[in-house]
Amino acid sequence: MIHAITAPLLKWTFIIAPVLSCIFASRTLLHYFQLESYQFPGYFRTLKRNWRHSLLPGICASVGMVAITYLLAILGLYVITPVPLLILFSILSLGLNVVVGLLIAKVFNEKHAKKKFVITSRVKRLYVVHVVVMTLISLFANSSVAASFAFIWPVFLPLIVALSGLLAWPIEKAISECYFRDARRKLLANDRLIRIGITGSYGKTSVKHILGTILSEKYPTLITPASFNTPMGVSRAIRERLTPSYQVFVGEMGARHVGDIKEMCRLVKPQIGIVTSVGPQHLETFKTIERVAKTKYELIEGLPADGNCYFYDDGAYCTQMYEKTQRPKKLCGKDADKCDCWCEDIRVSSQGSTFQLHIRDKGSIECHTRLLGEHNIQNILLAAMAASDLGLTLRQISHGIEKLQIVKNRLELMTRPGAFTIINDAFNSNPVGAKAALHVLKEFPQRRIIITPGMVELGEKEDEYNREFGREMAGCVDVAILVGKNRTLPIVEGLMEAGFPEEDIHRVDSLDASTRLLHSMVRPTDTVLYENDLPDHYQEA
Repeated sequence: MIHAITAPLLKWTFIIAPVLSCIFASRTLLHYFQLESYQFPGYFRTLKRNWRHSLLPGICASVGMVAITYLLAILGLYVITPVPLLILFSILSLGLNVVVGLLIAKVFNEKHAKKKFVITSRVKRLYVVHVVVMTLISLFANSSVAASFAFIWPVFLPLIVALSGLLAWPIEKAISECYFRDARRKLLANDRLIRIGITGSYGKTSVKHILGTILSEKYPTLITPASFNTPMGVSRAIRERLTPSYQVFVGEMGARHVGDIKEMCRLVKPQIGIVTSVGPQHLETFKTIERVAKTKYELIEGLPADGNCYFYDDGAYCTQMYEKTQRPKKLCGKDADKCDCWCEDIRVSSQGSTFQLHIRDKGSIECHTRLLGEHNIQNILLAAMAASDLGLTLRQISHGIEKLQIVKNRLELMTRPGAFTIINDAFNSNPVGAKAALHVLKEFPQRRIIITPGMVELGEKEDEYNREFGREMAGCVDVAILVGKNRTLPIVEGLMEAGFPEEDIHRVDSLDASTRLLHSMVRPTDTVLYENDLPDHYQEA
């Protein structure tokens, strides 16, 4: 009778104990999965970049389980026959594995994560699937067929998380499709609502905020919040915020893969499309700029035949898109002979930008904005042209431009009396944006300092772009603080090629170290540019 009770008890203790440990040990891996938007290619690239933090939690869980089992075996706890004592020690074994899991989570989780692990409804569902998968694996490992696997399977925790995500995918797809359809129904229910889609390699969030501010001079306008630019993010914004009182909806459309913008168009059904730029962004997934351009053009292809299109005259991909588009179209830029909306007399300072705005057949007006940099004037031109076609007067447009607020972490000027000036451009750096930020910094007097880890997600050309970044940096800064001693080597090479003094180049391991170094050298008259802030899964181990 006793054996009939103790054998199953011991068996299930061995099955459940590692699962309890791995529930907590998996946290870092699940965080990586969330940071990569639950996309498997990105998740595996993150595992490769952070192989120590990826492998060690599972290894530690396996070692911990062996150690606990060995300790309890030495103490004779698994051979004691009194059932009450065996139950007590089984509980002790389970408890010790939980403690081991918690310790692993504490050791390997990011202490100061910039984008924290959020326990969303999707994460909760993933956790349920993950627990079921681990339990089944542990059950198999404790069978007579695979007994030698019983203490080893937690080592494969990164792959088990991927398997859990794969099994959870049909559930998430069904749920997201329900939300998607509900959002689209709500969006299309208002026949008077003007729907605008904005995409681009960079500038789309800025153009969204600029257009929303200008259009609000005439229309109640809803823009998607923050950087909500995925189908689920935009669906959520529509379901939670859209009311019948709005007359314009502006949706930002992001993409990491060919077909992503087409999916966004299936949701929003835009009548107006704005392409802000095409450049080397997310090349880890797109591979080539041509594929980036093809994906951005999906917005134009998703418009009705009479849908208005807006492009910036970049002399490259956007200009080519404009030339091949058969729908009603407008071109914005600096060339008064070919553009429908252009600017002249640009004056940029630390206080903002002033320029003369021209719209063909409408006239011109002087505009002032607190936004820094000529690239922001490019963004304003696109928004101004679209607003003009929607019936706003030049005065309304100018008034809207005057109201523009600096978007957080995008050339955000931060000053305090008696302290050094900070230009915060930490959001998602790219070659064009980084160059524009350097030119803004160059306008400031006194000593200019840059703190940057360089640029990522640029595929095989990442080193080349960062090397060029270093060469461009040499003529715009006096001190360079580079975060990540290995990643920033191409930037150092570019700086040295341009003749930048080696003693003014400082390489540190982390953002915290850069802050300590900065405060040891900074003067009240200095200007400090923070260019890009890598997410946690891009930090060097």
